[in-house]
Amino acid sequence: MISANWAYLGIAILCEVVATASLKQVEGLKHLVPLVLVVAGYTAAFYFLSLTLKEIPVGVAYAIWSAAGTVLIALIGWFWFGQRLSTTTLLGLGLTVAGVVLVNLGSEAH
Repeated sequence: MISANWAYLGIAILCEVVATASLKQVEGLKHLVPLVLVVAGYTAAFYFLSLTLKEIPVGVAYAIWSAAGTVLIALIGWFWFGQRLSTTTLLGLGLTVAGVVLVNLGSEAH
């Protein structure tokens, strides 16, 4: 069973991804709805990230949060915004995931 702290981390990641994906539509503060999503998303992301730190070491939580966000935003950029993912980009994303796995394996949480 997943502990609440890991669920909070998942929620933090999703909130951060929604906020970051909404940034493109804000267009210099011209559009209110995406701006509200950005502010609410980042606020919720940091709130839920802070809740994870009761159980998950800060280095591990932040590594997972930032790497998952990076990979998801790259995929959203490709899928929704038509941005190209080169072989080099895909390799970098893979290395990012591998780095998080290593951070997690080397943490005191295990």
